[in-house]
Amino acid sequence: MDISDEGTELDRRWVEVGNNVSGIVRGCRDALIVAECFVRAGWGSRSSSWHGYELETAWCQVEIEPIEGSEVLLNGVVDPERLDELGGLLHRSGLGFSLELYDGDRVLIREIRA
Repeated sequence: MDISDEGTELDRRWVEVGNNVSGIVRGCRDALIVAECFVRAGWGSRSSSWHGYELETAWCQVEIEPIEGSEVLLNGVVDPERLDELGGLLHRSGLGFSLELYDGDRVLIREIRA
């Protein structure tokens, strides 16, 4: 189920970066609930699997997929200078999370948890 065609497409400069962010959203068994939080913030969303979604704005594109238990896996690409903004969106939505930011060599350079 697509929940929003609105939102801004990922800026092409971030497409070249490849995946640099991964994380877990805790205490939420349904990826649709997480996707709705992003849509309310003006992001675009579309189905990527039976239960997963691709979420996108000009500075970030992530896929979310429920995993065993009550967690949702998140991974994709983010403008490194806006990692706090991604975390803030999750935090304002009342969601617990951990996010990890990696450099081009897949070395962890930053982690935030809430």
